[in-house]
Formats: sequence, structure tokens, C-alpha cells
Amino acid sequence: MKAKVIDKLWTVILYIVSILVVALLAMLIIYILYTGRNCFDINFLFGDPKIGEAGGGIAPQLFNSFYMLIVSLSISVPFGIGAGIYLSQYAKDGFWVRIIRASIEAIAALPSIVVGLFGLLVFVNMTGWGFTLFGGALAITILNLPALTRVSENAITAAAEGIKEASLGLGATKWQTIWKVILPTAFSQILTGIILAAGRIFGEAAALLYTAGMSAQHLNFGVANILTGKSPFSLFRSAETLAVYIFQLNSEASVPDATKIASGASAVLIIMVLIFNIGARILGKKLHEKYTGKNN
Repeated sequence: MKAKVIDKLWTVILYIVSILVVALLAMLIIYILYTGRNCFDINFLFGDPKIGEAGGGIAPQLFNSFYMLIVSLSISVPFGIGAGIYLSQYAKDGFWVRIIRASIEAIAALPSIVVGLFGLLVFVNMTGWGFTLFGGALAITILNLPALTRVSENAITAAAEGIKEASLGLGATKWQTIWKVILPTAFSQILTGIILAAGRIFGEAAALLYTAGMSAQHLNFGVANILTGKSPFSLFRSAETLAVYIFQLNSEASVPDATKIASGASAVLIIMVLIFNIGARILGKKLHEKYTGKNN
């Protein structure tokens, strides 16, 4: 009886703690959305900043955030999943594999400001590129690769336990088994890692301050040549993201209504992360059901 009482007591405590954590998170989101309710204004979302004047919008920063997300994930996802496949299915435990794992753990523990300073030294100064969107994407890739690699490795290892031998027994090659059987089964878990990486891209500021820069140019979508720095799709132009813009507004107050714009930009950032996370989870669930046959 004493054990049952203790079990019920701790169950109640854990429920209370969980409810408090969820309530705190909900209140934080509601507060940010309320203070930044001006974010629902079309002119705010699609207007350009007006330095030194009241008003303006966040269109360049919003575009840069999405573009930074696409470029960074285009680099980090293939390398992260590839590293996870190698460590899970091909690598044999030994000296070099232990070195690789230790390096992954070391990079995962690096503060983003250190990665930013490394990016400033290598991607800005040594390459001669200056502050560029591509340099920022490479810095973010360094931050995200360890987490993506570990998530991919764990997901592939777990998915392979019950189906790898069956696939090989039916005559499939090792690569066919990985590509057509294991990866689809592990996709929902891998997608969770990609979601976490995307959230870090949206919210990262320290690393991008030293690599992508703090200036946002007017976006002229009439320039088709992406090799010129005047094109919005150029990788070698300065690109101030939404998180960096929020930092700039709160630290420099370059416009009279900096607090209002920063609150609106913060609300947009929260909404972007929520939409991306919810959408990706729904997509991951649908794809998982499709490949595992659970929707039949």
C-alpha cells in the first residue's frame, strides 16, 4: 500500500509539473503574439524598413530567413543523413570511428558565438567573401550537423533492427535495403531532427552576426542574374535575418518605433516556427503511414 501511495503521489507531482511547463510556454507565446499583434498588418509583413523613420516592414528580413533556411538545409541535410547512414550501417567500431564520434560531440557543444567567430575568420576574411548569405549558411550548417547526424544515426539504427535482415533475405542489396526500406521507415524521426535544425536556423543570431551581416538591402526581384549581388537570390550578398534584425532593433534602436517593430518581428518568428513544426509533423506522420502501410 505504501508503494502505491508513493507512486500515485509522484504521478500527481509529475502531472502538475507538466501542466505548469505547458502553461508557462502557452503564456509566453500568447504574450509575444499579443505585444506583436501589429505583425498581422500586410504593410508590416511586405514593407521595407525605413531607417530613421517610423513605420516600415520586415520583408527583406523575412525573405532572408526563409532563403537562409533553404540554403542551410540544402547543405546540412544531405551531409547529416549521409553521416548517419555511414555511422549506422557501414562504420565498424574502431579508432577512427571513435575519433569521428568524439568530434561530433565536441562540435555539438560549441557555443554559437564561437562558431560565428570561426565563420568570421574563415568564411568572411580568409575567403574574401565578406558578409554573405552563403557564409551564414555554412556557419549554421556547422551548428546543425552534429544534431542531424546523431538523430539520423539513431533513427536508422532503430529502423533497421526489425527489417534489415528480412530485406536482405528477400534478395535486396545493402544499398537497396537502406534506400527503399530503412530510410522511409526512419523518415519521421529524421524529420524531427530536421525540424529542430530549422528552428535553430530561424532563431539563430549570434553566428549570423559575424557571417551574414546586419544590413538588409532592398529586394529587387527583377534582377534575374543570381551571380550579381543585387539579386535577392544571390548567395554572396549580405543577408540580415529576422532574428538578427530583432537583436539590432533592441540594441541600436535605429527607428523611433523600434520596440513595436521588434515585438511584431518576434511574433512573426514564433508563428513561422509553429507553422513549420506543425506542418512538418503532419507531413512526417502521413509519410510514415504511407511507407509502413498503417493507413490501409
